[in-house]
Parts: sequence; structure tokens; C-alpha cells
Amino acid sequence: MPTPTKGPRLGGGPAHEKLILANLATQLFEHRSITTTEAKAKRLRPHAEKLISIAKKGDLASRRQVMKTVRDKSVVHFLFTEIAPAMAERNGGYTRIVKIGPRKGDNAPMAVIQLVMEPVSAKQGVVREAEQATAATAAAEQAPVEETATTEETPAAEATEETPAEDTTSDAVEVDAAEADPSDEKKDQA
Repeated sequence: MPTPTKGPRLGGGPAHEKLILANLATQLFEHRSITTTEAKAKRLRPHAEKLISIAKKGDLASRRQVMKTVRDKSVVHFLFTEIAPAMAERNGGYTRIVKIGPRKGDNAPMAVIQLVMEPVSAKQGVVREAEQATAATAAAEQAPVEETATTEETPAAEATEETPAEDTTSDAVEVDAAEADPSDEKKDQA
């Protein structure tokens, strides 16, 4: 048995609530934006986002699963061919709820629920590109570092076996001095 949600149901019973959500989802996918009460919009949001997530798979089984809820074949076709590819970059957050003023007559709080059809923001795209670039540079740096480390460890290990660590630093200083000497000799010759 499904766990009931908090508060009263949208319709008279569970079957009526299921039909209300199915009709709201069908209208949302058909028109991309609908105006309804806040309570219905808040209940519709997870239902519609699950259907979009299923539609992103794009296979026959997912199409049949969506057809259980959305009975209109043209709306299901539009969902699979237009909406799901537009949402391919997104990992969630397919809908947006914007609260509007109360309804005239019974003063019920109203809201507009709409599909977020804009492409993923540039900031998120930059973050993804930066993560990919960081991963690529880290992978590229690890391979040469490991190769140079293995080649440098062998002479260093031999040097430490032959002479103490203090002598290796004095050798490096002597090499630098030797490199500096030829340039001084060229200046003297000129």
C-alpha cells in the first residue's frame, strides 16, 4: 500500500489524486507552463520530474512506463523528442514554481509551474570544463612524474650509497660553478 502524503489529498481519494496529477502532468508537458494552486504545483513537481527522468532514457520500456501516466500519445512523443533531449544536460531541477497572487473569488494561493527549457548556465558549464581539465592535467602530470621519479631515484640512490648527502650538495655547487666558468672564459677571450 502506498504511503499517504502529509495533509489532505488533492481529490476525494487516491485514485482521484492520481488522475489529477496525470492530467496536470499532461498539460504541463503539452503547454510547458500551467497555472494552478500552490498545493497542486508542489505535488506535481516530483511527479513530472520523475517522468522526465524516465523519458531521458529514451527506450521503449521507458516510453511504455510514461504512457501509464500520460495517456495522450502526441504528448508522450513531444516529451521524448523535444523535452527530454533539451533536459539531457541537466541532472535534475526540470521544473520551476513561481508563486503569483491569490485567486480572485476564494483567495486560494496560486502558482505557475513551468519547465526549465533554458540550457545549463554558463557557470555550471565552466565548472564542468574546469573539472575535466583538472582531471586531464592531473592524469597527464602523474604519468611523467612517475617516469621521472623512477629515473631520478636510480642515480640518487647510487649517489647516496657512494657518498653522504652533504657531498651531493657540494657537487651540485661545483657543477654550477663549472658552468659559470666557461661563460667567464668567453668574456675573457673577447
